[in-house]
Amino acid sequence: MGQGGEPRRAQPRDGELGAAVARAQDGDETAFAVAYRIVQPGLLGYLRGLVGEDAEDVAADAWLEIARDLGRFQGDGAGFRGWTATIARHRALDHLRRRRVRPRIAPLEQDALELPGRLSTHDQALETLSTERALDLVRSLPRDQAEAVLLRVVVGLDGPAAARVLGKRPGAVRTAAHRGLKRLARNLGGQRAAYEGGEGVTDDGPRTLGEST
Repeated sequence: MGQGGEPRRAQPRDGELGAAVARAQDGDETAFAVAYRIVQPGLLGYLRGLVGEDAEDVAADAWLEIARDLGRFQGDGAGFRGWTATIARHRALDHLRRRRVRPRIAPLEQDALELPGRLSTHDQALETLSTERALDLVRSLPRDQAEAVLLRVVVGLDGPAAARVLGKRPGAVRTAAHRGLKRLARNLGGQRAAYEGGEGVTDDGPRTLGEST
């Protein structure tokens, strides 16, 4: 069980990731590359949700810090995902402060929206979406809900781990993710009804993260 009574949802490659991190901490550069390949798609997707086209530069800065501080990390594969997401988020917020712009949603990596494992009923709303349609819907969410969904679905963190990244209570993050996914499910149903009715869906252009309609 995770903190706050929530069952911990293991990701398919967390065992492999934990083993790779342990070897990397012993100086195995090949193992560090394995950890990078496992974590990077979700991390880059999350950063694209925050800083848009600058995600790769921010990710590079984050990985420099991750490599530098790797010896300080203590935990398993799931813990490593949360630790790297925290570092990436700090670098993203630093980047945004320097540019004085608000977090925004931008196209995610295709791999980032491949959902690992079986999720809750509302999470399943995203399973039928393409990357573009998923982003259109995520853009409509308030910022707290959007970031909670990104951490839960794209990075693959459980509620307590996402809460640690955001510096919030697990219950607040679980509620935000639940409301966001419920709204996504409702919006997806509305889009399907519109398409089936021949009405189509209009796009008024990109929205920044947290500007709901």
